Order: sequence, then structure tokens, then C-alpha cells
Amino acid sequence: MTSKYSHVLMLIAAICAFLPVMAVDVLLDSYVRVRERATLQSAADAIAARLQTTAYDSINALQRIAADSPSLCTPSFLANVHRQMESSLYLKQVLVENADGVQYCDALGRAVDYSPLSQELSVAGRTETISIVRLGEMSMPALKVTQQADGGRKLSAFAPVLASEPESLLAGLKPTSMVRLSLTDGDEIVSVGDVLAYDRRGNTEYVAAQALAGELPLRVTAAVPFAVVRADYGDLDASFTVIACLMCGAFLVLALQYVRRSDLPAFDLERAIAAGELKPYYQPVINLRTGALVGCEVLCRWEKNNGDVVPPGAFIDYAEVTGLAIPMTVSLMQQVKTDLSDLCAENPDLKISINLFEGHFRDGDIVDDVHTIFADSRIAFRQLVFELTERQPLDQLVQANSVIAGLHALGCRVAMDDAGTGHSNLAYMQTLGVDVIKLDKIFVEMIQPGMTHVPVLDGLVAMARDLGTDIVAEGVETEEQALYLRGLGVLHAQGYLFAPALKAGAFLELAKALVRPKASNRQIAVTGRGQISAA
Repeated sequence: MTSKYSHVLMLIAAICAFLPVMAVDVLLDSYVRVRERATLQSAADAIAARLQTTAYDSINALQRIAADSPSLCTPSFLANVHRQMESSLYLKQVLVENADGVQYCDALGRAVDYSPLSQELSVAGRTETISIVRLGEMSMPALKVTQQADGGRKLSAFAPVLASEPESLLAGLKPTSMVRLSLTDGDEIVSVGDVLAYDRRGNTEYVAAQALAGELPLRVTAAVPFAVVRADYGDLDASFTVIACLMCGAFLVLALQYVRRSDLPAFDLERAIAAGELKPYYQPVINLRTGALVGCEVLCRWEKNNGDVVPPGAFIDYAEVTGLAIPMTVSLMQQVKTDLSDLCAENPDLKISINLFEGHFRDGDIVDDVHTIFADSRIAFRQLVFELTERQPLDQLVQANSVIAGLHALGCRVAMDDAGTGHSNLAYMQTLGVDVIKLDKIFVEMIQPGMTHVPVLDGLVAMARDLGTDIVAEGVETEEQALYLRGLGVLHAQGYLFAPALKAGAFLELAKALVRPKASNRQIAVTGRGQISAA
């Protein structure tokens, strides 16, 4: 496990594995808030319903008295008042007075002793007003419901805010809970519980709920410290934590197994490069007219110690992203020098194509590496072709041009690989000063039996010819493709029709058979997969 990428994967796996444990408290806290808020809401709604019952009982009684009494303070009026008080559970007093507080009559025949505790507030959709008063010696504040009467007089009914003791508001709630009844303008009516702590809560979290008594200007607030209700879920917290730990362990084991068995070479690639497990394979490039071997492309294969061969698609992208493509290329060039020195010395026109990546064009180190490796070898610089393979876009074109100029100064050539696809912008063919255009397999595959014209392919070939560059067709797999390309004037090609990428030994054997003397003017005809005959 030597690569930085593997360490990153391990770290991500560990973090993901322990997410369930870290999430237990977050999820349980959310659950507690929702559940306890629902409990408080139910309690607040029940208290609001009790307030509505008391208030509407007084309002309805007042309306019946006014409707049944043509005049105020008459015997029939008082009889109606007594009748309503006898039938009501909440009505304690009825009073007729004027705006100055002068009392004319009441239900009990004595002066009504009360003091206001709030302003009068209107009731939505009604003519009555509601205020809070202290009535006589009652410990519980009273609701005063008032209706305007003739002659500037007011008819008022009095009823206690609650029919029971204030402590009954806390029934079913936690001991540290608090309940407050108030008018909608904020004036407090009555409160019970740890109200002082709630008012001074600061950063202490509370679970709270509010309810309104219908259209009446009455509000109920209920609250409890979050820590208090959270403590009641300790057993559930412990159970969930154990379950989450088991899940974490299982996920971590699976994640580690995945990372180790993944096609991504997360653990081995850097070590494999140092150990020389990344080998060059050579795919021949054939002259379509003579059948002679004109060069090869160096392709990378990972030969593991257990005999497995990993194709480049499993590690090239990773190598490029992590920067390992640079030491990998150096290793391949050193092996190419060892493998092909004698062949290149015997065939000075043979070309060897080596792939470069976007990272090679960020500085001039690749030029120094090429010079260091091949300066004292039997492979001449003019025999080297470096293919620009753009899996990633070139962001620094000035620097890229500088690298290409350095390679040209050594005598090397530069090819545009996969021309016309991906990030291989057609404009690069001219702006980067490439010497060879390699036609991608997708264009070659457009050639179908019987076709005499392939517009896209024909256009690319014509453009490359106008730019004065050589052309190599990749991915040639059928006789029809080879014959069409030869007829189009494309002289060099590679693909499974001729040979796949070969180990050094197999390639050298093939090279001995295919290398033709310069004086040979014979043409070839493709007669079958991998078979070439003189024409």
C-alpha cells in the first residue's frame, strides 16, 4: 500500500464506515425533537381547547342574556342572568356598567370588586372584547367578556381562565416543563413550571410548542429543556449505537476488500513501476504498399508476479491523474532502449512511437529524460516519435509548445494520437506543430464493405495531407479497411489485421520477417487476417 491514492481510499472508507456511529446522535436528536414537540403540541392544543370552552361559554351566555332582556337591570333581566349562571359551569358574575366604571347592577346584588390586568382585545368576527381581570378574592385571573349595550352601557360576563388549579396545566408533562397562558399581545395571564429558567435560557435548547385558542386572542406556550427529554432515550441511544457499530464494522470490512480487489491499482502501481512489472508491448506499423515493417507503437502492459497481465485501461487513467505516468514512461523508455537497440541500428528508418500524457507537457523534464536515456544508445533520436495522447486537455499551450520544440531540437518527431476525438482538438494539428497524424479507430471503423466514399475519414486525410503531415491509421481490422486506406493514399497502418501488441521477443521475430530492403518496390495485397502477400 504505497500509493497516496490508496491511502486516500482507505481514509474515505474509514470515514464512511464510521458515519453510522456519528449519525446515531444526530438522527436520534432529530427524532426526540419531533416526538417531544408533538407531545407538547398535543398538550398545548388541549389547554387551548379548555380556554375556548370557558370563553365561549361566557360569550354565548352573554348573548342569550342580551337577546332575552329588552332592558338592562330589570327584574326580568336579573332573572335571565340567574338562569344563565345556574346553567353555566364557568360563569361567576354578570355586570352592567358604563365607560367610566359606574356600576348599575350585577347578578349577585353587590358591588363587583375587580381590577383590570390587561387591555381589552377584540375577538375576530365578533362584537365582544376580552380582557383579563382580577375578580374579588379569586386566585385565578378571570376572563372579562364585554358587549356594548344601549345608552353607552356595557354588559360584561366574568369567568375564571381555568376551572382548576394552574398546576393542572403540567399534567402529563416533564417535571421541568413550563406552561404559559398569555394574550396575543404578550400580556401574561398565568404561568406554571420552571418559567424563570425558560425566560433566561440563553443558549440552552428547549423543545417548545404553541397553540392559539381559535379566533380568541389567547395563546398557550409549552416548553421543556431538550436535555431532559433526551435523557429518557438513553436505552434507545445505546441500542442504536451498538447496531451502528456492527454496521460500521461490516462496511469497513467490505470496503477494504473492495479496495484490495478493485480493478484500480490502488495498492500496487507505484511499487510495480519500481519493480519493473510494467512492460512495453510493441504493435507493428505496416507499410500498406510494401508490407514492410516501418515501425511500432509502444504500449504498456502490467505483468504481475502471479502471471496476470493487466490491460492499460485498468491503470492508465489512474497513473495520469496521480502523476505516476511520468516515472512509468521513463521506465518504458529504458526498456525500449534495451529491447530495440540492435533492431534500430540495423534498420535506421524504423520508427518507434512512445505515448506521452498531459503531465509531460507541464515542464521540460521529458526532454531531459529522452536525452539522458537515448543519447548514448543505438536508437537515434530521429527514430523516436512521441505521441501526444490527450486523455486530459492541455491547459498550458505555451509550455506544451516549448516541450515539443525541445523534442524537435533533439531530432524527434511528434504525433497527434486519436486525432479528431476527445480533447485532441483539430486546431492542435497546426498550432502544436505535429509531424504525424494518427487516425483513430472510430474513423477507420466507418469503412464498410462496398463503400467508395467515407466523408469524415476522407476529410481528415485531406486535411492532414494539406498540413504536410504523415498519416498512420489505427485499429485496422479488416481487408476492406486496409485496401480503402491504401487507395486513399494512407501508407502506414496498425491493427489486429496485422498483429496485436506483442512482447519484445515475439515482435523481434516478426520484425525479421517483415523488414524489407529499401530497394524493394513490391506492393502488397492483404489476403487475410495477419497475412500479407506480394502484389
